[in-house]
Amino acid sequence: METVKFEELQLNDKILRAVTDMGFEAASPIQAQAIPVQMEGKDMIGQAQTGTGKTAAFGIPLLERVSPKSRKTQAIVLCPTRELAIQVADELRRLAKYLHGIKVLPVYGGQEIVKQIRSLKGGVQIIVGTPGRVMDHMRRKTIRTDDIHTVVLDEADEMLNMGFLEDMETILSQMPEERQTVMFSATMPEAIAEIARKFQKSPEMVRVVKKELTVPKVTQYYYEVKPRNKVEVMCRLLDLYSPKLSVVFCNTKKQVDELVQALQGRGYFAEGLHGDLKQEQRDRVMDSFRNGATEILVATDVAARGIDVDDVEAVFNFDIPQDDEYYVHRIGRTGRAGREGRAFSLAVGSEVYKLRDIQRFCKTRIVPQPIPSLNDVTAIKAEKILDQVQELIREGELDKMARIVEKRLLAEDYTSLELAAAFLKMTMGDDYEDIAEEAYPLRDLEDLGSRRSNGRGNGRRRGRRDDDEYVDRRTARNGMTRLFINLGKNQNVKPGDILGAIAGESGMPGRLVGSIDMYDKYTFVEVPRDQADIVLNAMNHVKIKGRNVRMEVAGAARK
Repeated sequence: METVKFEELQLNDKILRAVTDMGFEAASPIQAQAIPVQMEGKDMIGQAQTGTGKTAAFGIPLLERVSPKSRKTQAIVLCPTRELAIQVADELRRLAKYLHGIKVLPVYGGQEIVKQIRSLKGGVQIIVGTPGRVMDHMRRKTIRTDDIHTVVLDEADEMLNMGFLEDMETILSQMPEERQTVMFSATMPEAIAEIARKFQKSPEMVRVVKKELTVPKVTQYYYEVKPRNKVEVMCRLLDLYSPKLSVVFCNTKKQVDELVQALQGRGYFAEGLHGDLKQEQRDRVMDSFRNGATEILVATDVAARGIDVDDVEAVFNFDIPQDDEYYVHRIGRTGRAGREGRAFSLAVGSEVYKLRDIQRFCKTRIVPQPIPSLNDVTAIKAEKILDQVQELIREGELDKMARIVEKRLLAEDYTSLELAAAFLKMTMGDDYEDIAEEAYPLRDLEDLGSRRSNGRGNGRRRGRRDDDEYVDRRTARNGMTRLFINLGKNQNVKPGDILGAIAGESGMPGRLVGSIDMYDKYTFVEVPRDQADIVLNAMNHVKIKGRNVRMEVAGAARK
């Protein structure tokens, strides 16, 4: 089936805006088929499994019919479990984001009924609930059915399996005669067909059979996070695993742009890919990713179609996808050609249940993991440096260096262990300070201040700043000179632009550049001390993004 864009479904502008915010660039097959049927007011049976985007398939047409002017209950959605009820209510709220005045309330057992009654008395247009609790409220007259025009049975076969057949029939029998009844079910047992015959009027059947999903052999992890901590967690994972190339998936174009800006601000070489890019821009981004100049590609699902790069070592689901198939396509970007691949998913709140659905239908295992502390990240960096040292020892050819070290050890009062430790500290630079006896779990993030993940393991980080003053509170590492540049984020300059200009103009390899600290109006960059004059001479009067560059050795303060 060809792709159908939501703009083609003649939706309310406010709903379309919310759909765009949620990242649904194109309708899933069940959405493309089911939404037009319901918009015509017809009863419908949708045969589709979890993970096909069916909540939006019934939620969008339901919201099209609900009036915010009336505070009376106008629609009821029945779900088999409290978890699904909460999940559906959350998604309906997101779809109704710009429909001011519409309230959605989940009602289910296990929560104080008094609290639900109080909310119902305040006026709720859409109720999402389990059959037992909905029945309870109907008996108490706290749910009135007079103005209900839409009833949805979500996962009807699951409700049947859980013994809710009688409750479903009782609820449907007390609904107004003139209503729209929509039913979604993965399977169609006779009892479900009987409900359709008794309570629906000439329902139209919409059937979407999911193809068998083959999950690639990729190690998969997920982390439960708070929305405000997602960027920090992903940066810690990037630092911990140091993948050569990574693809990060977001559900919206806006999120792609925001995440790219956040990553670049922390010193990562990241670029974005989404539908708003022209073909020339897309080609430039992909060329940069293929040749390794861009290490992190942040993309939407639609924009990522056709990406064929074998060296991707990690995939990040910054946002959980709406469809199981999207998840499989995403993680299939890594672990190619027999290589090891990893997939990391960041789950917020009820998205954990979505991941469980993905596991069940894809027959895969997504392992929950604790969020790594800064101590974990920094200790791993130290281990990687020591691994490189071990490799050099295995290669041999160290006799000349060994004689120099031996001469110094004989002349000074310290051990070879102390010498090795000092070299490690010098190599790690500022990251050495983050190795502590205690771990810093993410729940303490708000109190960590500057102890945040600092970009790639080469020491790029962002310090505290006062953008009204040109103040450099940091000193260069041993063997490096810290330079001031008069351009910053406000000029739309990125770390990669500065790195590319220095390497291109001075002829110095980009890998020799140290930390790049970007602020709103200026930037500090470290270069090897013996290259500083060459870089200064080459860079002055050069243009970056059409703006003249002024570069000088960083002073203690300048205003």
